[in-house]
Amino acid sequence: MAVLPDPAASRAVLIGTSRYAHLEQIPAVANNLSALAAALCAPGSWALAPEHCTVIEDPGTAVEVLEAVRTAAEEATDTLLVYFAGHGLVEPRRGELFLGLTGSMQHRSYTGLPYGTLRDVVLDGRAGRQVMLLDCCFSGRVLGFMSAASAEAVIDQVEIEGTYLLASVPDTSFALAPPGETHTAFTGELLRLLREGVPGGPELLDLDTVYAQVYAALRAKGRPLPQKRDRNTAGGLALARNAAWAPPGFGPPPPPYDHEPTPPSTPYGHEPTPPPTPYGHEPTPPPPPYGHEPAPPPAVPPMPTWSPMALPSPAPLPSPGGAASRGRRRAVTYGLAGALVVALVAAGVPLAMSWMKDSSKDDSGQHPSESKSSGKPKPGPTSGYNAAAKGAVVNASTKSGGTLKFTSRNDADYWDPQRTYYGYIWNFSRYYARQLVTYAPKPGKDGAELVPDLAENVAKVTNGGKTYTYTLRKGITWEDGSPITSHDIKYGIERIWAQDEISNGPIFLQQALDPGLSYKGPYKDKRDLKAIRTPNDRTIVFNLPKPNGDFERMLATPSGSPVKKEKDTKGKYTNRPFSSGPYKFGTYHPGKSLELVRNTKWNASSDPIRTALPNRITLDVNDNEQSRAQALSHGDYDLDLQSSGLSADAITKARSSSDLSARLDNPYTQLLLFAALPRSVKPLDNVHCRKAVLYAADRENMQTASGGELSGDIAPHMLPPSIGGSESSYDPYETRKLRGKPNATKAEAELKACGKPNGFKTTIAVRNNRPADVTVAESLRSSLRKVGIEAEIDQIDGGQYSVTMGAPEVVKKKGYGIVIYRWGPDFPTGQSFLEPLADSRFIQSTANTNVAELDDPTIDHLFDTAIAEQDATKAGSDYAQINRRISDSAAYLPILFQKSVLWRGSRLTNVYTSDLWQGGYDYVSLGVSE
Repeated sequence: MAVLPDPAASRAVLIGTSRYAHLEQIPAVANNLSALAAALCAPGSWALAPEHCTVIEDPGTAVEVLEAVRTAAEEATDTLLVYFAGHGLVEPRRGELFLGLTGSMQHRSYTGLPYGTLRDVVLDGRAGRQVMLLDCCFSGRVLGFMSAASAEAVIDQVEIEGTYLLASVPDTSFALAPPGETHTAFTGELLRLLREGVPGGPELLDLDTVYAQVYAALRAKGRPLPQKRDRNTAGGLALARNAAWAPPGFGPPPPPYDHEPTPPSTPYGHEPTPPPTPYGHEPTPPPPPYGHEPAPPPAVPPMPTWSPMALPSPAPLPSPGGAASRGRRRAVTYGLAGALVVALVAAGVPLAMSWMKDSSKDDSGQHPSESKSSGKPKPGPTSGYNAAAKGAVVNASTKSGGTLKFTSRNDADYWDPQRTYYGYIWNFSRYYARQLVTYAPKPGKDGAELVPDLAENVAKVTNGGKTYTYTLRKGITWEDGSPITSHDIKYGIERIWAQDEISNGPIFLQQALDPGLSYKGPYKDKRDLKAIRTPNDRTIVFNLPKPNGDFERMLATPSGSPVKKEKDTKGKYTNRPFSSGPYKFGTYHPGKSLELVRNTKWNASSDPIRTALPNRITLDVNDNEQSRAQALSHGDYDLDLQSSGLSADAITKARSSSDLSARLDNPYTQLLLFAALPRSVKPLDNVHCRKAVLYAADRENMQTASGGELSGDIAPHMLPPSIGGSESSYDPYETRKLRGKPNATKAEAELKACGKPNGFKTTIAVRNNRPADVTVAESLRSSLRKVGIEAEIDQIDGGQYSVTMGAPEVVKKKGYGIVIYRWGPDFPTGQSFLEPLADSRFIQSTANTNVAELDDPTIDHLFDTAIAEQDATKAGSDYAQINRRISDSAAYLPILFQKSVLWRGSRLTNVYTSDLWQGGYDYVSLGVSE
């Protein structure tokens, strides 16, 4: 049973070094100290007396630290807690850990505080229990990635009998200080846990629960995972009271909590991109609107011709995408429909059917929004295989009423529009959150048009593309009937700066408006954000430091949603966002169910996008794949929120039945399966050796390995068809001409040109938790062998894949000449898709997204030109040139323009897929027939 230490008989010493004379600075550490001290001393937490919590900031000598710890150790008779954040140094010969002080130097561990000495001082004290929290790199920047053996040696030396050690990172990772976030990654999650608590968890947060929750939160962001060491019963020692605890019988039934750090439910998202900067590294140029790498796996394929092995089982669910700053990425949902990736959503998007006529009043007494078009389109089909993916509206209807029923494997990451980075929540959130602009409610490619939502018109752009001015519509209201004003929109966007309170959402608006982070957020800064002006209640003006032609697309994401200041509950806002849309929150049981009911104060006449046909919308969370598939096929639910839901068996059954196959759609997703060829790895530093790989690759066989034609079309270049600048006729390596077959003659000629006529050896890196990716790697190895290129396959732990591939020095050292990846955009432009992969200014020592290390000044200049361009056609021309130069460099091997398989319930009306939603259905246009 958990026991809370007696605060009067306990002590805490918090040590942190943020300023260094010879190492990179870590400003977040100073924030860690003050916030953690406040959390431990809070009456509802541990209630430690302030005089019993010693804070040592930027210590200059080891003696300064050791004397303070010794004093606390002598005073404490119950529990002693010691915390350190800063650079971690490792003595290279003995593997001893040293803690960084202000004067510490690289390769000179004697300039730090020996951990062993600190341990001895703690052990010499009178406290019956000791808690050690270390937020630092064991390997640091001195040794890079250590071997498992050396790391374990360091871990062992930190163990103290009768104590509990919680370390921020595993043996092969850096500790992270994410740019744009107030705290370091590990401590930030610890503070969030102390502040928000664990719904459904115990009254006291014992150390094992703390570990499990922090572990799950960091894993969900693709960041390095903490480790623990405990002796005796230290794991049952409580660190604080649970802020979310409610007595039995009080309130709705809470969700279960994870006591052990099992892999969390994922958003089926993009490849978690490399985590943010390790301690000390400053970010290079601000990142773009971040692409993603969603995970694969398509429908049961025919047996690959290159291997006698049995087909892989569906891949385990990948870790969620998303971390912060450069590594932060929105998680696009896709499911394993027969091992077929089902990818969803991109940016804040189309919301309804502009062609729908006004119908009879619904039960709220309101009319659905009036059509702004001249009339109906031609009647669409009522069913049919792939019908909703062919530019038509399936089962078109203006009938309102009924309940639209969603099921999902997972709850939202956050319902808070400024925090969510799950793609399917971007889509769903439009039921209760509006933006200044959004996308046209039209099928397919036509949905890419930006249209006004809360604003009367799209922006008036002046000042060379740096000033955006909007006038708000009349009649736009909150769920309490009060008007939505320009100040509400500004406040909602300003919340993005409060990364210590409401982190994890996209930060591209922050980077576009305030790249220097001069503003501290609405909860701390007495000033407002100067980049946004509100001359009156209906006018809002954005002033960018430099032009960005995608700025309105950023505003069209949930990040641009208004928030009423009086209703902002900070971290708890996710449990009950205040609605600006046609629906508002009814009952919500986290992790179990959600009900949206009509917002009777919504004015249909002020909303030309949303039709709001259903009377009620429900979501039931069910992590049992077979149960979900059965419920969908039986019609208990209309669709899966994450665009998945059907098991492999269910998909196979559906495809073999004419009735059931008529409910399947197979749209493009804007996602690309490809391989990066890092230019630092010999002999791939030679363009002719890289071209030999491209010509030798049998992409037809890789398509089969990935899942056959349902998994996607063979990609001749790097730019998916629905992204501006993609050229359907561009075929630089005759990929389409040869239908994906290899060109051995040209491959052999390129091998001669690079001085390797007999071939060469290299290594293919691939995630070990995605069997479909492994089969693709096997296929590629088989085809390369035919021209003399021998490739070893290294299956890397899925949780560390992006960390490893995001460190060029590690890639070079390991000889990873070919890296299997998947990628997709937040919004469909070359800035969002291509820039993270090809701009040399995004090459960095960690969190690197330009895995191929493509370094071309012409490409960099073209990005600058394209991003500043307001004309989408002209920008597309620049991105087309960039795409061609990427092909010329042979830095990437494009494999598939991916597709997904979606299930369409028989009751659904107004169903169509949208390129803007990466092939997913446009949720706010849906209705149901009874």
